Amino acid sequence: MKKDILEKAIFFLKKGELVAYPTDTLYGIGADVYNLEAVKKVFLVKKRPMNMPLSVAVSNIEELNDIGFIDKKSRILANRFLPGPLCLVVKKRKIVPDIITSKSKKIAIRIPDNKTALKLVEKFGPITCTSANIHGESTPENIKKIRMKFKDKIALYIDEGELFSEPSTIVDTTFDKIKFIREGSLSKKEIMDAIKNG
Repeated sequence: MKKDILEKAIFFLKKGELVAYPTDTLYGIGADVYNLEAVKKVFLVKKRPMNMPLSVAVSNIEELNDIGFIDKKSRILANRFLPGPLCLVVKKRKIVPDIITSKSKKIAIRIPDNKTALKLVEKFGPITCTSANIHGESTPENIKKIRMKFKDKIALYIDEGELFSEPSTIVDTTFDKIKFIREGSLSKKEIMDAIKNG
């Protein structure tokens, strides 16, 4: 990502605006997770029910541990698959606003395997990581189509061509046995083998 685009993205995020950015799977909508009004905008522009939690992107495992409690299972999976198309659901720390998790005590966290996304969260901090779509609709594969959906409701669109990958796999590690919320790019077998092999 060009330096001026990165600086623009950080500028808008600091102002409480939204940024469309690429991940290793699909385009996402980013907002400062600690800015309640910015997070509210994400729900509004996506027409997403407020009782459906948003996932969060961070840049490394230490940052993951800053906002969630990383137990043995989640650390094994993080070390094996992150950065990558895995979203871990873990117990959240008090620092995370309830609006992100829809008042749940758990939080879904990702480390996207995309240089632009990683650079953005590394320089700015945790941002929302929800697909750039209207709730219930598929996520457009390019920025042109995304811009047509959201227009000026999103302050900055970072274009990296067409993104077609399957969505991330979401697993909840807070149970004795891992619970699969969504099987995506990573299969259940890959996840369970990783846990078994430690």
